[in-house]
Amino acid sequence: MQRSSTERRALDRRIVALAVPALGALIVEPVYELTDTAVVGHLGRAPLVGLALAATVLNVVGWSAGFLTMATTSRVAFLRGRGDVGGVAAVVHAAYAVAAALGVLLGVLVVIFGREAAALLGGSGAGLDAAATYLRISALGLPFLLLALAGAGHLQGLENTRTPFLILAVSNVVNLALELVLVYGLHTGIAGSAWGTVIAQIGAAAMFVIVSARRTGAATRAVGGEVRRLLRDAEPIVVRTVALGAAIVASAAIAARVGGATLAGHQITAQVWLFLALIVDALAVPAQVFVGAELGRTEVPAACDVGDRCLRIGFVLAGGLTVLTCALAPVLPYIFTSDSQVRHAAMIGLLICGAQQVFAAGAFVLDGLLLGASDYRTLRRTMLLSLIAYAPFAIATLIDHRLGIAGVWLALTCWLAARTTLLGRRWQSREWAVLPVR
Repeated sequence: MQRSSTERRALDRRIVALAVPALGALIVEPVYELTDTAVVGHLGRAPLVGLALAATVLNVVGWSAGFLTMATTSRVAFLRGRGDVGGVAAVVHAAYAVAAALGVLLGVLVVIFGREAAALLGGSGAGLDAAATYLRISALGLPFLLLALAGAGHLQGLENTRTPFLILAVSNVVNLALELVLVYGLHTGIAGSAWGTVIAQIGAAAMFVIVSARRTGAATRAVGGEVRRLLRDAEPIVVRTVALGAAIVASAAIAARVGGATLAGHQITAQVWLFLALIVDALAVPAQVFVGAELGRTEVPAACDVGDRCLRIGFVLAGGLTVLTCALAPVLPYIFTSDSQVRHAAMIGLLICGAQQVFAAGAFVLDGLLLGASDYRTLRRTMLLSLIAYAPFAIATLIDHRLGIAGVWLALTCWLAARTTLLGRRWQSREWAVLPVR
């Protein structure tokens, strides 16, 4: 599909207009964790190590439930492209039902097994105690986090990212205010940080449910059928996400075995990386929504054009983030800690983090494009294969601790490069355009 320069600029504006507020929906948990890291980091090394362990466990849980946003967005966009309003309602009802049930189950599992999971990651002593405290409290917020994920998926599928942004911006401000009062005003330590996050998550979930209820009419098909479809789509997405989480968890575990300063520096770098990567990943939202809607209208050339424009914008943005992150690498660690060893490790990690942003852009945007095409099996296969590229530096760092945080982040760079290469080949093949009816 050939577009004039005016049409391309108009499409770019549509992409950016949807991507900018989409950051609010995408960075809910990373922003909570950045706030926690900044607040808890000044309590000392043990609380920061405990937060690093707890955040790793919670990230795996939250990412495993990410299908609630991904599959809901794609399905809503596809049905909206077909003009099936009643079908959209059934999808939304199913997403909230699954989110509530799964959130309670995951919360119970974190309460029961959270401490053991943190210990498996290498936690011990005061750091492990801090992680266990944080996890027990944070488990209460998991059902509400999952409800927010489902609500974000609904609204994104409707090409509405502004409302999720506003909801989550308010909840993050509340979270920061509560943590400052609880941790520094009432001296509740890491427990106060966890309670502030839980209260903010409850408020965000309530707002999402209210907005969705106002915009959803009666379902024209059985909700149970959409529940089954959502759970079926969840399988490859969850496997893909677990494989993603495996690389993140393994990195934290390797850093923990290298040493406490390395783990604390890795925690700072990881939170900055998540924030930067999700800035680029915001482009995956319009990619997913527009591709899904165009396929619902059977306009494959238009879907291809949208995807190519999203990739171009993503790589330009990644270049800017590389320059900014590398320039700020010596300064950023001071925001999170006063420990000189931790600051040095974090600086090294941040330099590598900045250099790898081009691969993050390719991986995240291509993820969005293939999510919009409901090509979930390709995403699963790619993530599993990418772990092979991650392994060499990861194993080398385990064997030789002198590689330190550099070894950990070089492994993650190879992982992202492999994802970009494999997903890029699939996108260029256009084989996703002839998948069975979604």
